[in-house]
Amino acid sequence: MAKSNNQPTNDQLNKIVENTRITGDVDSMTNIRVDGNIKGTLNVKGKLVLGTNGSVEGEIRCENAEIEGTITGNIQVSGLLSLKATSKINGDITTQKLSMESGALHNGKTAMGNVPSKPASIASANKELVNG
Repeated sequence: MAKSNNQPTNDQLNKIVENTRITGDVDSMTNIRVDGNIKGTLNVKGKLVLGTNGSVEGEIRCENAEIEGTITGNIQVSGLLSLKATSKINGDITTQKLSMESGALHNGKTAMGNVPSKPASIASANKELVNG
């Protein structure tokens, strides 16, 4: 009998479906697809897919991202950020690689290279603030 391993893998997918609203910070240890609305910080250890009707109001940190929806806030991607034609970003972008389709909107600064390889967790960020 094989032992079950409770460690998440990046081939697992979390979904926040349309007409779902979350207010607060979200930490995902696996890939996530957002078709609803998040107001808060989103940390993803894996890939973020933001659907056409999805929106995030707050900071985003992830390994890779495919954006079709709306972001109001800064996004930090350690790998590839793909902005689809329907995407709208109002905030700064920091990424290693950027792909942008015609029609994608971005209002903010773009910086490429030297992105931290792992998204910072909310707990470690809070710990750093407390410990100064």
